[in-house]
Amino acid sequence: MQDTNKSSSHAVFDLKLHIVFVTKYRRKSLNAELLAYLQTAFAEILKAWDCELLEFGGEADHVHLLIAFRPALKISDLVNNLKTASARRARNRFAEHLATLYWKPVFWTRAYFCCSVGGATLETIKAYVERQGTEEHWIRKGNPIKRKNR
Repeated sequence: MQDTNKSSSHAVFDLKLHIVFVTKYRRKSLNAELLAYLQTAFAEILKAWDCELLEFGGEADHVHLLIAFRPALKISDLVNNLKTASARRARNRFAEHLATLYWKPVFWTRAYFCCSVGGATLETIKAYVERQGTEEHWIRKGNPIKRKNR
C-alpha cells in the first residue's frame, strides 16, 4: 500500500475531498473539449492553493474532483475560488458556446457537494478507536509482552 501522508512543520496528514459542481440550471453545457479545459484549469488553480487534483471526471451537466489538501485550508474559501476562477476561465475561452446556453454570465450553481474521503471505512475507524488501550490493540501492534490493564 502506498503511503500518501504529507507533512508540514507540526502535522502529518492525508486529507482528501470529493467535490461536485453542477452547471447552472443543470444545462448540458459541458462537452469533451470544455471538460478537458476544466481539468487543466482546476489542476492549475489547486496548485496555486498548494493542493493537488488527484482525479477528475464529468458529464454534460456536472464535474467531480478528487483533491488532496492541507489541514490549514478553509474548504469554503477553496470551493468559492475553484468555482469563480474556473467559471471565469470557461466563459472567456468558450464564450460563443456558452452564450447559446446562458444569457447571463453564469456557469455553476451556487450549491456544491463536498465530502471527505479516506482509506478506511467508518466502521473500521470506529473499531480501531474502540480498541485503543485494550489488550487486543496491544497484541495487534505486535508486542510480545502483555500490557497491564489501566
